[in-house]
Amino acid sequence: MYKVDIQRDLAKAAALERKRNKELQRQSRIFNVKNRTIGVDVETLANQVAERKSQEEREKAVNEAFGAQQLYYDKLALLLEEHQNQKTQDLNKALLEFREQYQKPESRREFDLNDPEGLKKDKPARISDDDPRCGPASLQRFQGEDLSTTARKKFQQQQSRSWLTEQQKEKATTMAQQKYSDNLFDLKRIELDQRAMHLSNLEEECRKAINVAVKNINQALEAELTEKQRVEKQRTQEENFAEMYNHLTSNILTENPATANSVFGSHRVITDRWKGMTPQQLEEIRKAQEEQCQEKKIMKEEEKKLDTEWDKQRLLSAEVGLTIQREQEKISRHLRESLDKYNQQLAREQNTHLQYLEQEVYTNPPTAQYFAQFNTSSR
Repeated sequence: MYKVDIQRDLAKAAALERKRNKELQRQSRIFNVKNRTIGVDVETLANQVAERKSQEEREKAVNEAFGAQQLYYDKLALLLEEHQNQKTQDLNKALLEFREQYQKPESRREFDLNDPEGLKKDKPARISDDDPRCGPASLQRFQGEDLSTTARKKFQQQQSRSWLTEQQKEKATTMAQQKYSDNLFDLKRIELDQRAMHLSNLEEECRKAINVAVKNINQALEAELTEKQRVEKQRTQEENFAEMYNHLTSNILTENPATANSVFGSHRVITDRWKGMTPQQLEEIRKAQEEQCQEKKIMKEEEKKLDTEWDKQRLLSAEVGLTIQREQEKISRHLRESLDKYNQQLAREQNTHLQYLEQEVYTNPPTAQYFAQFNTSSR
């Protein structure tokens, strides 16, 4: 009893320690400013996701194994059901044949009581003195009149013997039928077993053939990939050699000036092939530049006149704007003076309201001890 109490106390202490550790971990997560302001614990979520995926993979593997096993048992159950149905059909057929052959209504002992043709087949109450139907209750033959005792007993013995023989024959026939049914059941079971083994062998051969075909296909694909890589490598080398030869013999490196002529006209050139202008072209450019300088001087004089006119217009606009600005400043000054008076009145009213709250309403302000009781637990 003392030992059990010690184990119970240790278990309680361990449970309290686990609970305390969980509470400390929870407080460290909740009171962590970084996690609370930035987001959740990504590492823990990632671990949970990984555990979830591993659990789903394990469940998927288990389900696939159970599915394969279920398919195997379904096939086996179908074979057994087919065998059982065939056996039931054979037994029912044999039973019907036996009934039609050995259990006809006419062969029953009580058939004369249910015979629809009984009145037509009925005989008189007494045909002769040897009539076996004349018993004591028939009032047709009385004591002392039994004249056919020996014949009657002999007939009864023969009848019992014939009944015995028929029963033996029926028993032998039943045993033969049962033995035949057992033989059929054994043959059917052997056939089903052989069929199941044949199907299993066929499935194994099919699986081997599929593996061989997959292996051959993989080898062919590998050989095709190797040949394709070799052809691609050879083609790349040939292209590189051709490119090097074209660069060495191209017009760029040989600096052929005729390559700069454009097909769109003699006044146009191909810039990436052009090696410079002719003296005639340079003279034409200088003349065009001098003409542009003269045109630019004329344009500057016109712009100077236009700027003078604009300066006069700006001076007039500035004088009008200065007059409008002085009027606006005067209006703004009056508005500020009225707004200052209104703000001073609001300040006096607010100070009066604050004094009322501090002296009449908030008479018991909270201390630091009141705020220290919060955030002491994660719950």
